Amino acid sequence: MRSVRFTRSRSLALAALACAFALVPAGTAAAGSGPAPGPKASLAQRSTAPSASGNPLSVRAQAAGVCSDAYQIGSTGYIYRSGAKIASVKQFYSPDCNRNYGYLWVWDAYRNSTGNDYDISVGVYTYQHDQVVGEKSWVNTRGQEFWSNGADTVAQCTAGVGSLRASGDPLAGQAASSKRC
Repeated sequence: MRSVRFTRSRSLALAALACAFALVPAGTAAAGSGPAPGPKASLAQRSTAPSASGNPLSVRAQAAGVCSDAYQIGSTGYIYRSGAKIASVKQFYSPDCNRNYGYLWVWDAYRNSTGNDYDISVGVYTYQHDQVVGEKSWVNTRGQEFWSNGADTVAQCTAGVGSLRASGDPLAGQAASSKRC
């Protein structure tokens, strides 16, 4: 009987210890903090497909002149329409090209629910000059992925900015990523 109790107690202690280790976080990170993504050698293995998180290797990114080492800095902003999120706005930074880029992604739920075109603009807002730079615009589009031109704003406080004006709406919905200095 004593060995059964010892075995049961030992099993419970091991289970409790395993649960405790499962609850201890390995580490934390915030958007835009920490080192840049891995070395360039990993770029060859990355996809060229567009994505909501932003892919600087996508066809549209490359057509816009986005440098392949660009990665997101700061937190994402969201454009809403009638209370629903319809698009994401981000800012990217390229150490190789020393440029910032604005990025806008139109969510599938919105694209699939509307049969209408929309107008898009995306760029980089510079707090130092109180203006949007690198801005690009599209009218009557049904696209999903939009990149601004590169902005020479790396030494300034900036945010990615974007807008989406739905067909029939008099004003565009707007959003900005977090301020980065």
